[in-house]
Amino acid sequence: MISDPHFRWRLKPLVWMLALSPLAWLAWLAFNGDLGANPIEFINRYLGDWAIRMLVLALAVTPVRLLTGWNQILRLRRLLGLFAFFYAMLHLSSYVGLDQFFDWAEIWKDILKRNYITVGMIDLLILLALAVTSTSGMVRRLGGRRWMRLHQLVYIAGLGSAVHFVMMRKGFQLEPLVYGAIILGLLAVRVVFALKKRTAR
Repeated sequence: MISDPHFRWRLKPLVWMLALSPLAWLAWLAFNGDLGANPIEFINRYLGDWAIRMLVLALAVTPVRLLTGWNQILRLRRLLGLFAFFYAMLHLSSYVGLDQFFDWAEIWKDILKRNYITVGMIDLLILLALAVTSTSGMVRRLGGRRWMRLHQLVYIAGLGSAVHFVMMRKGFQLEPLVYGAIILGLLAVRVVFALKKRTAR
């Protein structure tokens, strides 16, 4: 096990560095003009890919704790969840600013017309609610039980992000389905342990 001082002073800064490295790499690609034939689409998809990856990592924290008994990993859950929200907001910002040039009327039409954008916006609203209520103060205000129920919506956001990914990609593509399968697997681990806990009472 990693002791508390090591966790605080080594692991968390490492997570910060790793979580920000995709953004640094994107900046490097942009600086060198290596964003491909369609830079706007590349940026939007790149940021969306990292949003779902961060969300998967956040969702994996509790199953890892249940399977390994490493309780300190729970301290990374909020950080990874906030990074998922951060990349999701960058994903949205690239769509609003770079793709639609802040044309709010056209953006609203897109939300209503394109199902994958509708799903994506619902996911983002869920992540926003979770980010806003992620502080210790909000846990106290909501109460532990209500806070936990609210934050269980992260699995809805995770599944919704996989659906958004599948709908966005035209035709059969394996990558979005892999993300969906991983999220379902992580949810299954939690369900199995919850059932075991109930039967043990």
